[in-house]
Amino acid sequence: MQQHRIIVLGAGYTGAIVAGRLAKQLHREDATITLVNAEPDFIERVRLHQLAVGQELTPRPFAEMFAGTGVELKLAKVTSVDAERRTVAVTAAGGAEELEYDTLVYALGSGWDTQGVPGTAEHAHEISSRPGALRLRDRLAGLEAGQSVVVVGGGLTGLEAATEIAEARPDLDVSLAARGGLGDWLSPKGRRHVRKVFDGLGITAHEDTAVTAVGADRVTTGDGGSLPAAVTVWTTGFAVHPIARATTLEVTDSGRIVVDETMRSVSHPDVYAVGDAALAMGPGDKPLRMSCASGTPMAWQAADAIAARLTGGKLPKTQPRYFNQCISLGRKEGLIQYVTADDRAVRAALTGRFAAGYKELVCKGAAWGVANPTMGVPTRRRRILRTPATPARAAA
Repeated sequence: MQQHRIIVLGAGYTGAIVAGRLAKQLHREDATITLVNAEPDFIERVRLHQLAVGQELTPRPFAEMFAGTGVELKLAKVTSVDAERRTVAVTAAGGAEELEYDTLVYALGSGWDTQGVPGTAEHAHEISSRPGALRLRDRLAGLEAGQSVVVVGGGLTGLEAATEIAEARPDLDVSLAARGGLGDWLSPKGRRHVRKVFDGLGITAHEDTAVTAVGADRVTTGDGGSLPAAVTVWTTGFAVHPIARATTLEVTDSGRIVVDETMRSVSHPDVYAVGDAALAMGPGDKPLRMSCASGTPMAWQAADAIAARLTGGKLPKTQPRYFNQCISLGRKEGLIQYVTADDRAVRAALTGRFAAGYKELVCKGAAWGVANPTMGVPTRRRRILRTPATPARAAA
């Protein structure tokens, strides 16, 4: 019987979890699991603002993480996907290759979104990738006392970046430009705490301020004014990897793959998508937001659904939901904002050092979950019932 070929594209939080979780559920004689990633190490994306200010992150080589699991790591860059021929084109050290799959898990994630603002790509820095964080680290290290840093974007990433930079470099003039109010999606307690931390770190908040252009030494605002910026850090949201948009998969206008409750493509049942690359619905029929908080349960759901369909098991029915938003505000302060299942802030929130410690545990737990993807999963490897070379597109 031919082995069922499973290819996982991308080894961020979601892709790595899917690969490891499947390896613990499927018999090695029945399936091959290939994890394709451009870098040899797992990158803790939720800590890239720490890397940007010079902190060292714990090395996490995939070769060690997946040793003995049966997962084959292929260091390569994905260049295209042919969903009709069930092939993936990659470029590796040995040149271009084409990989064939029976089941594909698309987990290529997202990068920064310049939103078409003039000058952003040329002059702004991003912290959605390790290379971007390292470039920002080098640039910040070269700044002299009193020079200005403007963080554009008032979301979670913007708050974390601004506070981390201000705490690490109190000699710099750090400000944040937000389209709305500072932390306007948080509870009153959460907003008060963010403002208190900003004041304590000397961060200027430019609220209700849209940035319309980025220059080498300043940003232009929507009212025609400008803010001095020796360094501009752009954190206004994420744009998904463009490969899916070039396929025949059903995608949204933003290029996210539309999936069902099991993270299976609604147009191609041999393809699953997880993390930022997928549009999945959560509680209240609202799309899950791009975040680690969404991606981890999506990865569990996809891996368990794939294993169930291949082995005749029971499909998972647990819908991903939210419990809290964890925000680091430097190394000494934090905010844990409790939320409803559909991610709306409630009154309760934790603040201060306890919240900072809580967030640190969450970050460590996320990394541990990648290296130990079998939480709550029986370690018994099940046999695949059948491995058709071309499974029917209409299969349930």
